[in-house]
Amino acid sequence: MASAIPGSLAVMSGLRGCVGSGKSWSSAATLRRRRSGYNLTKLSINYADQAYPSERPMNLRQLEYFVKVAEFGSFSRASAVLGMTQPAISRQVRALESALKLDLLHRNGRGAMLTDAGQRFLVHAKGILHQLDGARHAVTGSEADLAGRVVIGLPPSIGQVLTLPVVRAVRERYRNAELTIIEALSVSLQERLLAGRIDVAVVHNVVPSPLLRVEPILTESTCLLSAARGAGSGPIGFGALQKFDLISPTAPHPIRSMVEAEAARRGMKLRIVLEIDAIANMLQLVREGYGHAVVPYNVVRAGMSGAGIVARPIMRPSLKSTVALVTPARRPQTLLAEGIAAVLRQVLQQALAGAAPRALSL
Repeated sequence: MASAIPGSLAVMSGLRGCVGSGKSWSSAATLRRRRSGYNLTKLSINYADQAYPSERPMNLRQLEYFVKVAEFGSFSRASAVLGMTQPAISRQVRALESALKLDLLHRNGRGAMLTDAGQRFLVHAKGILHQLDGARHAVTGSEADLAGRVVIGLPPSIGQVLTLPVVRAVRERYRNAELTIIEALSVSLQERLLAGRIDVAVVHNVVPSPLLRVEPILTESTCLLSAARGAGSGPIGFGALQKFDLISPTAPHPIRSMVEAEAARRGMKLRIVLEIDAIANMLQLVREGYGHAVVPYNVVRAGMSGAGIVARPIMRPSLKSTVALVTPARRPQTLLAEGIAAVLRQVLQQALAGAAPRALSL
């Protein structure tokens, strides 16, 4: 019977089932009683008499508007992007909620937030729109014609190195792409990936999750940053870190977790005197002599440390941070998102592949 159901009706019926109970269409069955029980002898489906006879069925426009509002967390921002009036978008989303008999969004003065049902529905709605884009592209366009919005997440140190070459490469390959680049700490990037707010991210020491697809790209060493005045030179052993006042990101930052795990293994007690998440502020405090910081070598490569800071490789052991390309494992990706992820992978490998760190006075 599935092959006899029109595609749009089958898809929309499946969407209703993913967020709540209720019939998707009416059916009439003639059952004939036998001694062994009930056997189905006839099934007819009346497409005119659907689940909610007083309401119009869901449509792709409603899905598109809902996805945009969910992505931006605001009807007004979605309105600006879509080029539609806010009341028009609101009516379409209300019609979608009416068809589902569920609230998908919490509306308040600060914008719109997804309900639990809305979060589940968003995954399926994006999947349908992505499949439609893929089908359209398969029969009408070339790779360069792919259009849509893709959100990339980068840690600040890597963002300093990758942003320009990534934007240049994406513009050359996908002229119609709308690219958004978000800089945040790795922990925040992973949370946004899981929440569906980022399509692809570069993450340090990603926490394993069945909801994420993790592709390790490279490993990079860590180094100790100190104010140039009075600082030593050459590599420094890990055991010496217990003698320094350290400035560190708040837990559970991946670099901090790695350092603390090694310290615990050795029975060392670290002196963390300041917790600063903003790397620019951390470097300024180091430069002014308020403490020392353990950072990935890429901070030095990116030139973020600037003048007045000495970078010393940490040895015995040499702590390695894994840099990975991370995408959602269970959320369908558009062809454009997959293509931009490939661009990001290539640029990442080219930009960050370098020599091992050495002591540098900056």
